[in-house]
Amino acid sequence: MRKLTKSSNDKALYGVCGGIADFFGISPSVVRLIFFLTSSVSVWIYLVLVWTLDEKPTLLK
Repeated sequence: MRKLTKSSNDKALYGVCGGIADFFGISPSVVRLIFFLTSSVSVWIYLVLVWTLDEKPTLLK
């Protein structure tokens, strides 16, 4: 089962949009555009996600 996490590679601000894009298989730019266009509501959602989502584990080489 896949889990929604913050992106460790695509971080503009905390990796939330990159994680959502990775989860749904879409471009992070699309997710950022949606957050921008709905900014009056999405600011609160974004802040909750920043605090609650886990960081995606990175593979150490």
